Amino acid sequence: MSHAHDAATRALIAARCADFPRHDHGLTPSGLKRAAVAIAVVAADDGRAAFLLTRRSPRLRSHAYQWALPGGRCDDGETAPETALRELHEELGLALRAGDVLGILDDYPTRSGYLVTPVVAWAASAGPLAPNPDEVASVHHVGLGEIAPPDAFDFTSIPESDRRVVRFRYDGDFIHAPTAALIYQFREVLAGRVTRVAELEQPVFAWK
Repeated sequence: MSHAHDAATRALIAARCADFPRHDHGLTPSGLKRAAVAIAVVAADDGRAAFLLTRRSPRLRSHAYQWALPGGRCDDGETAPETALRELHEELGLALRAGDVLGILDDYPTRSGYLVTPVVAWAASAGPLAPNPDEVASVHHVGLGEIAPPDAFDFTSIPESDRRVVRFRYDGDFIHAPTAALIYQFREVLAGRVTRVAELEQPVFAWK
């Protein structure tokens, strides 16, 4: 998939998200804190649709310099879309509204104690981004075509778990779960497939 950033692509993503039967137990598992991330689809420099991916600041106390989607912990009384859009603005200076949200994917429980809700949003005109240096080391535009090939993701194993570890190959590096799991499900949704990811494992370095 390598779509232009236009009304047809927006309509396709919205339709695929609407068709996706979100797996939602309606419960917060004991001990997990609510969080949300934004899969924000913007226009790349070549006019293609891409989503925003960040490298976390090395100054952060947890998960420093790891790959991440813009997002964070939900404030009291906040919905997942509200959190995702607030964090998107705080981290990257991108202001979107509730009407820009196209859908919500499955919650993903992390080893570090969060239940993360991915929120798919569309930026009609992102303009120049303004990354917050306290939170973001770099910002990357990942084209939808980059996540479509069968070999974009692979699965491996670790001795500490009997669950598969998912990895996304990007920019000469491996991006792991939770971020890779959320991107993987987004890829599957775009292709019209229902694929659950909650059981996909994270590498041990992401457990804390």
